[in-house]
Amino acid sequence: MPTPSILCDIGNVIVSFDFRIASNRLASRSDCPEDALFDRLHHLKLPFEDGQIDDQTFITQAIEAIGFKDSPAEFCRIWCDIFAPNLALTRTLEQLASSHPLFLLSNTSGLHKDFLFSEFPVFNLFQGGVYSYSAKASKPGTEIFRIAIEHLDLDPAQTFYIDDLLPNIETAARLGFITHHYDLTQHHLLESSLSNWTNQLS
Repeated sequence: MPTPSILCDIGNVIVSFDFRIASNRLASRSDCPEDALFDRLHHLKLPFEDGQIDDQTFITQAIEAIGFKDSPAEFCRIWCDIFAPNLALTRTLEQLASSHPLFLLSNTSGLHKDFLFSEFPVFNLFQGGVYSYSAKASKPGTEIFRIAIEHLDLDPAQTFYIDDLLPNIETAARLGFITHHYDLTQHHLLESSLSNWTNQLS
């Protein structure tokens, strides 16, 4: 039987992020004004996160779309360097890791996933994960959740799922997960929900 587990989103849960950091830096080295930059990249970003295009294709086409005037390596550095740790949740996960398996479920690209795993030690706490770019499916659709259930051997009724986006929470709840709609500014509410959940398990 699957053991009681915790399944976490990444963005604005384990780490915060702000794409405006990248847009400002990219615009300063490109032909594209900052306020138009993400409009030019929109047609690439979602297919990239869904695994429809690979890293190299995304990088090449994105550089061309905005007229970026530096190296592909520098584009990648700027594109990825938009995250900051959520230290409150890191402490919570460190406490939970000894008693519950921790897993990830995220809409993300391979570039961002690799960067996050290399830069933030909190990801060493996780035993596995499912990511939109490799699953070729994304939240809030049900397919990626079903892939996670099978791949990570999860029992939704025994899995506490944390996500910052309500549509993702609603899908998870329909599939039987225990859910918490996370807010970076209201971390204490997660602590309370987790305490109630763990008390019910004992």
